[in-house]
Amino acid sequence: MRGKSARYLSAALVLVMTGGLMLSGCSGSGESSGKTEIEILQYKPEAATYFDQVEEQFNATHDDIHLTIDSPNDASTIMRTRFIREDYPDIIGIGGDINYSYYVDAEILADVSDYEGMQNIKESYIDIAEALEIVPTDGAYIVPYVANAAGILYNRDMFEEHGWEIPTNWDELMSLCEEIEAEGILPFYFGFRDTWTCLAPWNGIAVDLAPADLCRQVNRGEANFTEGYAEAAEKYLELISYGPEDPIAYGYNDACTAFARGESAMYPIGSYAVPQILSVNPDMNIDSFVMPASDSSDGNTLNSGIDLGFCVTADCPNKEAAYEVLDFLLEDENIQAYIDDQNAVPCKEGDFELAPMLDGMTEYIESGNMTDYQDHYYPSEMAVDAQLQTFVINKDVDAFLAKFDKDWLRYNRDIIRTVEEYEEENGSAQ
Repeated sequence: MRGKSARYLSAALVLVMTGGLMLSGCSGSGESSGKTEIEILQYKPEAATYFDQVEEQFNATHDDIHLTIDSPNDASTIMRTRFIREDYPDIIGIGGDINYSYYVDAEILADVSDYEGMQNIKESYIDIAEALEIVPTDGAYIVPYVANAAGILYNRDMFEEHGWEIPTNWDELMSLCEEIEAEGILPFYFGFRDTWTCLAPWNGIAVDLAPADLCRQVNRGEANFTEGYAEAAEKYLELISYGPEDPIAYGYNDACTAFARGESAMYPIGSYAVPQILSVNPDMNIDSFVMPASDSSDGNTLNSGIDLGFCVTADCPNKEAAYEVLDFLLEDENIQAYIDDQNAVPCKEGDFELAPMLDGMTEYIESGNMTDYQDHYYPSEMAVDAQLQTFVINKDVDAFLAKFDKDWLRYNRDIIRTVEEYEEENGSAQ
């Protein structure tokens, strides 16, 4: 651990972990039948079939390493529980969010800056990973694998039929909503009964209007959310006014189904919703565009973050074998297979074929004009998704922002203390 600052974060991590199940796991790397055992524990059960195939293909083509990939439904809980027991998998597959930040600070992860495959990862995603660190840390601790993208999905056939143009700024988006309503069509559908869906339009708006490092500024005592999120909160309410009269009455599945059936022209959600939508209407012609929350088109950026990355744990006894596994995962054909299966965005440079519903975001992906989700910095204890749901009901901007600031100081006090101590010793953590 890195002195007192790491101890604070480690203590916080333990508190998160102690609610988990005390489950047994694999023993990690070792020698079995002359082969080096490598275990991956990854957190995306929806991709289990893909990883089963990867495991089978790797083991069929490697004589010296045996790979096991576990994709349980409760991977995050199992992961944290095993960390407490010091029973570490060799590699973990996680998303780029606050949990990754905790793991870096607690020194659970190995420095992979010497891994040659990092040279092929897009710089934008390396930057996103670095920005997630509580305080600046030497080295690299995650190999970004795939990302997702969030913005506004739209019914391409409906847009072409009515001659609607893709908006490039906030005024154009609001004018478009008026045009759509004039045709007797609902502009947006929301599924806010499932609180996590409240975050999708929030992130899309905040990414354009708030500084990308706002959360870090707040941790340093240089900003607050009352000012930093004021415009985002106002526009969030304006956006939802063009949805169902009671957006809380519908859940995620309801919203996906309604959009698939043509009950709205648009749906502010991530690319991850497309499989659910197509399961209702396989022939639906879906495209997407970035949330144009800025008053100028020049201020737009794609809301994208690391959906899955691989981290070698610090206790992995055979780092060379782990890197060989990563090499296999990062082969173009394997990444393309994941993209096809999950409608994902590759973090690796290369000529990959993206899903057609990402056509409207391609220029942002190719140029690297991408900014991480604001909620990747939020501690889970704050339950910002539930706060947003309450905000949708009460529509009280001042109360929402005041609670955001109050709860941030309450649930982030260990991180704030870590930042303070770092700056006392090293100067600004910018």
